[in-house]
Amino acid sequence: MLLKNDQLDQWDRETFFHPSTHLAQHARGESPNRIVTGGSGIYIEDRDGKRLLDAFAGLYCVNVGYGRTEIAEAIAHQAKELAYYHAYVGHGTEASITLAKMILDRAPENMSKVYFGLGGSDANETNVKLVWYYNNILGRPEKKKIVSRWRGYHGSGLMTGSLTGLELFHKKFDLPLAQVLHTEAPYYYRRPDLAMSEEDFTAHCVAQLEALIEREGADTIAAFIGEPVLGTGGIVPPPAGYWQAVQKVLRKHDILLIADEVVTGFGRLGSMFGSHHYGIEPDLITIAKGLTSAYAPLSGSIVGKKMWAVLERGTDENGPIGHGWTYSAHPIGAAAGIANLNLVDSLGLVKNAGETGAYLVETMKDALGAHPHVGDVRGEGMLCAVEFVEDRDSRRFFDPARKIGPQVAAALLSEGVIGRAMPQGDILGFAPPLCLTRAEADKVVDATAKAVKAVL
Repeated sequence: MLLKNDQLDQWDRETFFHPSTHLAQHARGESPNRIVTGGSGIYIEDRDGKRLLDAFAGLYCVNVGYGRTEIAEAIAHQAKELAYYHAYVGHGTEASITLAKMILDRAPENMSKVYFGLGGSDANETNVKLVWYYNNILGRPEKKKIVSRWRGYHGSGLMTGSLTGLELFHKKFDLPLAQVLHTEAPYYYRRPDLAMSEEDFTAHCVAQLEALIEREGADTIAAFIGEPVLGTGGIVPPPAGYWQAVQKVLRKHDILLIADEVVTGFGRLGSMFGSHHYGIEPDLITIAKGLTSAYAPLSGSIVGKKMWAVLERGTDENGPIGHGWTYSAHPIGAAAGIANLNLVDSLGLVKNAGETGAYLVETMKDALGAHPHVGDVRGEGMLCAVEFVEDRDSRRFFDPARKIGPQVAAALLSEGVIGRAMPQGDILGFAPPLCLTRAEADKVVDATAKAVKAVL
């Protein structure tokens, strides 16, 4: 229940529709309500003065850490100079043009142009529209279905919520839409046969994909979308050889590849892009979170050269492309992106994500890898996850009704550290700011070990 007579808390519960929240409990005052007032480095502070180590970087997004005055000053300068102008019909600003150049300088070599939006969801909506436009221009009106993976996360719009392969984002929303298909998640710990090697499991995933293509018909499938590392579906690096094998199938059937790098783009894996990390050659790349470290909303769709040539042909044949957002390439977001990417470079955050991230994962394995209720400790770069099981030898999972993952996350919060209870499993996830130090990684691991002991 509410602990005090508090007008701000009352306004929150009476007027504010929070995403991904139990609406009834929140409105009744039965769930916690944290009002955040400040942040510095990897810490946030609430209005009661409680300081918390944010080991999830907001939502995987505050990559450079909190309180970076360089970005704040860039935003303020842009707002004073030119707060807004649209990007329609060839209009640009110095910030949006400069940021597009900076992105392409860092992206895989086969990329050509950047379309800017506001968030990862709208970027993936853009991607789907571009894929459909592409196939219409090529005279392939039936080649429109998009293959995603179960447990993938690609947004929560109509198409992007359909692409997302998590039950929570489908239930009672009449999703997924018919144009979206799902195939096996590359989730080695949850492989159907414990005797499978990683190579065996990769072959299984590829066989499932090929069977889906055979059932639906390659001439009806336009694109495959995937995160280099599964994010919200459990923080799951792919098994050995997965991306090479999948790309071979896609090329065989002339299916485009969308790499959703909203989480992995701009350094989180210890590489500038997950596509570099795993040898992925995408036709489209989705970017958002790490583009501005969430100091301002901005996303992007990076379009590959092969697709761009067809888009140009389409406008020669049909006139201007009929797609745009009012806030596309917003100059304040672009100014934040420039300052953010300069910080990523000057602070050496890509290298730190690889080195300190590896230290975090190994230290977490040392602390919890032998625990009788820890089935898996995994990660890549500055991503880490701990998966809890009732019996590790038989891989028997807990009854979901016990909410073991949320209990451990709550116990971790009481230790002053924010982790995330991931959906569809008892999984505790970590995605700290890329500026995390080894000493701070030790704090995360120590607090997690205490939380696990308290609950299990």
